[in-house]
Amino acid sequence: MTFASSTPVKFNSVEFRDGQQSLLATRVTTEDMIPLLKRMDEVGYDSMEMWGGATFDVCIRYLQDDPWNRVRVFKRFMRHTPLKMVLRGQNLVGYRAYPDDIVEKFVECAAKVGIDIFLIFDALQDLRNCETAFRAVKKAGKKIEGSIQYNISPFHTAEKFVENAKEQQRMGAELIHVEDMAGLMTPPAAYELISALKSALDIPVHLHCHCTGGMAEMCYWEAIRAGVDGLDVCVSSLGLGPGHPPIESFVAGLKGTPRDTGIDVGQFTSLNTAFQYMRKRYAEYESRLIGVDVGCLQHQIPGGMLTNLENQLRTMNALDRLPEVLSEVTRVRADMGYPPLATPSSQMCGAQATTNVLTGQRYKMVSKEMRDYCRGMYGMPPGQISPELMKKALEGEAPITCRPADLLEPGWEKAKSEIGDLAHSDEDVLTYALFPAIAVDYLKKKYGQEA
Repeated sequence: MTFASSTPVKFNSVEFRDGQQSLLATRVTTEDMIPLLKRMDEVGYDSMEMWGGATFDVCIRYLQDDPWNRVRVFKRFMRHTPLKMVLRGQNLVGYRAYPDDIVEKFVECAAKVGIDIFLIFDALQDLRNCETAFRAVKKAGKKIEGSIQYNISPFHTAEKFVENAKEQQRMGAELIHVEDMAGLMTPPAAYELISALKSALDIPVHLHCHCTGGMAEMCYWEAIRAGVDGLDVCVSSLGLGPGHPPIESFVAGLKGTPRDTGIDVGQFTSLNTAFQYMRKRYAEYESRLIGVDVGCLQHQIPGGMLTNLENQLRTMNALDRLPEVLSEVTRVRADMGYPPLATPSSQMCGAQATTNVLTGQRYKMVSKEMRDYCRGMYGMPPGQISPELMKKALEGEAPITCRPADLLEPGWEKAKSEIGDLAHSDEDVLTYALFPAIAVDYLKKKYGQEA
């Protein structure tokens, strides 16, 4: 067996963010994470992704769990492992573009509470939407991890991915993260892309795959052979299905090779018992899509979104319509110009597909978010939006061509004024600025006031 590198493979832990988002609908509370933190800190991870994505929204919408305090708690226990968050470029941890001053303030506060690495991506790979976040992270003196949203379309090739990654390196990225959020990647594609990125870049490359399509572990092995520097993993009892490959498999499989990780596989016995308990505790939220779903090669829905889409259809007593919705997702994505199905384009596509199926008419109802997408408020899609969707969404209005955030008025002082004395800190103001519809009730409960 030959390897393009002889350095130990590094691991990024994703249990507390994408792991629980993919398998347990992001419902795990900070309190239930605490007993695991000291042991996780001793494993030997290169970093731990534990914030961002859907965690912020779920904390304030469903859990009454202070998202900012979650980072502080982790920082108290994680003495050796850098903390990472997933930042959706100009969308931060929300589902729309926020003004530049909100982006800057958010990064400043996130850095202060303890985020060391900012994994920044844009759902459409429109890097104009990452510029402000990159600058803010540089100013805060923290690490920028750029991201490639892997997907399959007529507009996405290895050459295009490399070109995008090189631009992110030029912008200041210190590491490139390849995210196969829907489990689409094949082993040959993994070898080809990682080899191309390693040849073209001067910074490390990490790979993130979901097990949805059943090929993630094979892709990881081929990426290791191609010289990948790091992999995103979960412990085995919180892995697989729409989640991620287990770390133990790679620790054991690489032992004695030039890429030996040096990590003791024995330490995962007690950790797995603890994560098994967590999984049972949150069983009501667990994805029923356990195993392999080769349908992901068509619908390309990310693991975390599959779980949430399933839960939403269940609450509408329409779970039996899931196959129809997944099929419609394929058609809607093509109509949208083949965006990678990362947040928020995945939510827009999934919601529109659900509406189309449940109403029985395509685009009879078009959401405000989809209208804004067609206007260009989320950036430039890889391909052309279909004339049918453009007509229904814009009703003759012309789309924009500038950077979307250039059209937004500053938001910080406005948010401070609107939330007033209910905010006790800059963090509270940001929570309101990001989620005004739910933040007021959340903050009232947080401070013991009537909601």
